[in-house]
Amino acid sequence: MTTTVEPLVPRTRRNAELLLLLLAVGIVLLAWVTTDLNRNGTVPANVIPVAGGFTVLVLVVHLVLRWKAAYADPVLLPITTVLNGLGLVMIHRLDLARARLGTDGDAYRQLIWTTLAVVLAVVVLFVLRDHRLLRRYTYISMAAGFVLLLLPLLPGFGRTINGSQIWISVGPLNFQPGEFAKIALAVFFAGYLVQTRDVLSLAGRKVLGFTFPRGRDLGPILVAWALALLILVFQKDLGSALLFFGLFVAMLYVATERTSWIAIGLILFGAAVAFALSAFSHFQKRVDLWLDPFSQESLERSNQLANGLWGMASGGLTGTGLGAGRPYLTSFAESDFIFPSLGEELGLFGSVAIIVLYLIFCQRGIRTALGVRDGFGKLLAIGLAFSVAFQLFIVIGGVTRVIPLTGLTTPFMSLGGSSLLANWVIMALLLRISDQARRPMPDMPVGVAADEPAPAEVTQVVKLP
Repeated sequence: MTTTVEPLVPRTRRNAELLLLLLAVGIVLLAWVTTDLNRNGTVPANVIPVAGGFTVLVLVVHLVLRWKAAYADPVLLPITTVLNGLGLVMIHRLDLARARLGTDGDAYRQLIWTTLAVVLAVVVLFVLRDHRLLRRYTYISMAAGFVLLLLPLLPGFGRTINGSQIWISVGPLNFQPGEFAKIALAVFFAGYLVQTRDVLSLAGRKVLGFTFPRGRDLGPILVAWALALLILVFQKDLGSALLFFGLFVAMLYVATERTSWIAIGLILFGAAVAFALSAFSHFQKRVDLWLDPFSQESLERSNQLANGLWGMASGGLTGTGLGAGRPYLTSFAESDFIFPSLGEELGLFGSVAIIVLYLIFCQRGIRTALGVRDGFGKLLAIGLAFSVAFQLFIVIGGVTRVIPLTGLTTPFMSLGGSSLLANWVIMALLLRISDQARRPMPDMPVGVAADEPAPAEVTQVVKLP
């Protein structure tokens, strides 16, 4: 009896992606038409050019994936399409309420930003043929991340909005460089931790069942903590500080598998927040609004959180229907509070569906990290997926009173160019890494060690005569 072993090459799943994309575009088109029907009783006149342009944009990315990354994850792009499209629908709905039509509306500008984001994602897929090339720029990424974070503090560039100095002005445009800083810092953290994880995970002493690192190894987390504290003090932005520090602690935990790093991180960040609350009235006001948003004093100061909560409550389980609610009563309903706006008109069921889409997006990122065969790619994929998940938690936690409001944007959905551009780049990077993870390895040459990692998602079929 002879045994023949043949490798089973995984399917690219591009046809499945195409079907999911058509479904995603159909959902967005249905939502757009429903909004105008409920609001004005007519089908929008611009539905054909908007639907056609949006379809062309996502199909371009699909074709590029067929050409440049055939084994990329087939679910990430359709989910991004749905989330981006629903954000456009809600922004358009708010434009209708404020009589901002055509080129005067925010939806028109958001569609332009979407086009630029798609172009940038395509450029990433073309230029970056192997994610491991980013490891060469570990410390350059660190410098770029710090520069991007410090830009809003430069005189003449920085601009304070809603009490936080996290914006820069370039002509008529406002840009939030911190959105791209999280990508640069994720690259730096991944490259640094790949080099040092053995020392950080093995050396130390046990205290109360936890293995704590040596004093000399605390340097990286102390630097990250100091950076978060500087953001808190000078930019008065709790959300960005929490996001960057949480990103580093999460990647540090994944690299070392030591829970003591999480404990140290929580203690350090708690101390930083306690200091900021005692030193700055801006944070104390936000905490007061969080503790009791319906008090007379809080309503006189800001009714944004209260209106968002009332709106979601009025939506109930099934929502008022797209175009039939009153989300425009809430300040910044198209940016900071776009999730409560959708929650009011789609209800609890619609809100949960949106959260599930985000969870699937992050799960696919984590699955990519498990499948890719190099340590740098694993940590980078984990960091990018975690940044989206943690930012979503900070945003939804703020608008639902789980944590104080922070002012971060909802990924892919909120009005704003910098957030949309950065998150499409994150999606493109995850696609590139997933292509490497799912792509079958070439035949191993003679001399390669037998314990080399096996290709992800590749099984073997044994044929018996």
